[in-house]
Amino acid sequence: MHEIVEKEKLNEEMTSLEVEAPLVAEKIKPGQFIVIRMHEKGERIPLTFYKKDMKKGTVTMIYQKIGKSTCQLDTYEEGDQLQDVVGPMGKPAEIKKYGTVVCIGGGVGTPEVFPVAKALEEAGNEVIIISGFRNKDLVICDSEIEESTCADSFYLCTDDGSCGREGFTSDLLEELIEEGKNIDLVHAVGPPIMMKVIADITERHDIPTKVSLNSIMLDATGMCGSCRVEVGGEMKLACVDGPEFDAHEVNFEEFMQRITMFEKQEEKAMKRWKEEHEGCCE
Repeated sequence: MHEIVEKEKLNEEMTSLEVEAPLVAEKIKPGQFIVIRMHEKGERIPLTFYKKDMKKGTVTMIYQKIGKSTCQLDTYEEGDQLQDVVGPMGKPAEIKKYGTVVCIGGGVGTPEVFPVAKALEEAGNEVIIISGFRNKDLVICDSEIEESTCADSFYLCTDDGSCGREGFTSDLLEELIEEGKNIDLVHAVGPPIMMKVIADITERHDIPTKVSLNSIMLDATGMCGSCRVEVGGEMKLACVDGPEFDAHEVNFEEFMQRITMFEKQEEKAMKRWKEEHEGCCE
């Protein structure tokens, strides 16, 4: 069992959860993820790793309430126990000195960018972070990124312009390229369409690009096969072969189709959960 040490509601959709997991904290690396299970019959929930505290033996994850299981998780409070906290899972991000690296996070993808950017900065890279959200009410991690030393430059944007720059993360990336910024690598994680657009831009400009495809994972051990993705013409599993892949080799059209394959089941589970718990996830 693993105790919830701290819970913080970041906004109406996203929550930060710090849990006791000393073995995970000791081993996990940037780019990897964690699988949690609330109780013995609970669904396995893959969550990207945000921070760790080796002295306290804790790891912190940020999740978005998008389905029945994450809504149920949101009912847990500090002091409650989680059945399982398993990790590290997946392959870590490739950290080395590239030169200038642009790390792009969209929505709940931003927390995954934070430890990757920090590790890249420590490896001697110039790091630029671009973080995008739909509006100001959904912005997370901005103050922590600004206060840390993980980025030489930080750009915040919102779709409606209510915070930071107006526009998409891809717009800011194109601006940097048009201004003549020499970019050696782009690392992006966020909504599938955002990653696809970024991959299209960087491919045109011959900029190596990595994307994290964690959003398609279910079982997260390679057993269910639900996270199959075509990469470079070969079938890969996002959970065990990734979650990081060469963006220019990912078949995003297939990826975006496959990521919606359980929508009907999710809608039914969500409807039943709301009925049983009087709309607690509204």
